[in-house]
Amino acid sequence: MERITIDPITRLEGHGKIEIFLDDDGNVANTYFQIPELRGFEQFCVGRPVEEIPIITNRICGVCPEAHHMAGAKAADAVYGVEPPRTGKMLRELMYMAFYVTDHATHFYALGGPDFILGPDAPVAERNILGVIHKVGLEIGGKVIKARKAGHDVVEIIGGRKVHPCTSIPGGLTRGINEEERKHIEELGRYAVEFGQFSLQLFEDLVLKNQEYLDLVLGDIYTVPMHYIGLVDEKNKVNFYDGKVSVVDPDGKRLGKYAPEEYTDWIAERVEPWSYLKFPYLKKVGWKGFVGGKDSGVYSATPLSRLNASDGMATPRAQEAYEKLYDTLGGKPVHQQLVTHWARLVELLYAAERWVELATDPEITSDNYHTVPTQTPSEGVGIVEAPRGTLTHHYWTDERGVATKVNLVVGTTNNYAPISMSIKKAAQAFIKSGTVVTEGLLNRVEMAFRSYDPCFGCATHSLPGQMPLEVKVTDVNGETVEVLRQYC
Repeated sequence: MERITIDPITRLEGHGKIEIFLDDDGNVANTYFQIPELRGFEQFCVGRPVEEIPIITNRICGVCPEAHHMAGAKAADAVYGVEPPRTGKMLRELMYMAFYVTDHATHFYALGGPDFILGPDAPVAERNILGVIHKVGLEIGGKVIKARKAGHDVVEIIGGRKVHPCTSIPGGLTRGINEEERKHIEELGRYAVEFGQFSLQLFEDLVLKNQEYLDLVLGDIYTVPMHYIGLVDEKNKVNFYDGKVSVVDPDGKRLGKYAPEEYTDWIAERVEPWSYLKFPYLKKVGWKGFVGGKDSGVYSATPLSRLNASDGMATPRAQEAYEKLYDTLGGKPVHQQLVTHWARLVELLYAAERWVELATDPEITSDNYHTVPTQTPSEGVGIVEAPRGTLTHHYWTDERGVATKVNLVVGTTNNYAPISMSIKKAAQAFIKSGTVVTEGLLNRVEMAFRSYDPCFGCATHSLPGQMPLEVKVTDVNGETVEVLRQYC
């Protein structure tokens, strides 16, 4: 059986490889999307005061530390049974919206963008952020840098640092903002709104008007019907910071919504021996393997999933963009996974509009941004929407507030089964008997995972106990002298 390995895969956060196995006729028999790295945050958070965990877990990843900081802070609130005051919650969300603009801009322009701005078959040396800037122009590159800087500035003002924020504690924040800071944040937010609108127009000009790429987006190769989840507010509009998780089936029918503390009623996690990543699925449907459809508990949690699981956006310009997306594609839900790039820009515009809404709220500069916890700590769950999926932090503590157990269901972890299914379908479509396997063709296989914007730096976990490990000892000539294995 012939084997094709894509290692390392490119333009993602973290590390991973794709193993493609061909049958005797040269067709794809199976694929494996393997994550070789392991992060042990669930284990070494044990024994630490729970108020420290939002600061510890944001070190999981330098791309989305704000997501772990927010989910951790909300879980710590729940552990102490304390509700932050309105200003405290608004400041947290304001910081989070600025982060969202920055993160979505990074993926669209630097990670996913090269595939459709330059084309999947462009030379690999050009298929990167520098190639994108060369094609679209330095002025547009400057807009991206300015938008990212604006987001980082807001994170630093509210969160204390541009990366790895540290101000969220049980009951709210350690500091508020003054009027001068508020005005600056508002000004930055208004630019972010312009940038969001500009990015949607750029997507229309470069992608929606390119028939070749549009055919690729809307074709069957990257289409995998499944269940979808996403956080929504009381009106079932997309929300990144607060609300309940909406669950819809492949037909778009809502199966229900769950609050953070109810997630174990809905979500279970499965372990396979060939990866450190776990495979969450819907308990109410059940695990049926790596298959989609209504009878399978496989679900995805992406920007497109959030739009599919909601009834719309909570800001006016984003709602218009949301309606245009579904009107163009013939209604809900949309199963073409590459459309996630479009949905990501709809979310970017929503985050920018929400940023301005929060920055102009009269209470945002109030000094009532923290409630002192008084209850005995025990157990708590916090959920936010990370840019790449629903993020759940679950902490158990003793009566002193020291963590005794920690579970993290990370955004990308939700999508591991869908990513694996998407890769297999793409590989089977592109690699057939007699096909000359080129770098561009393998990049089209990689595009199947790239639309999910996976972050494997923070998604990898393993059950306690055995950890498969292989160490090869080589001599100066590169010849293998000895192979040591544990649990392999």
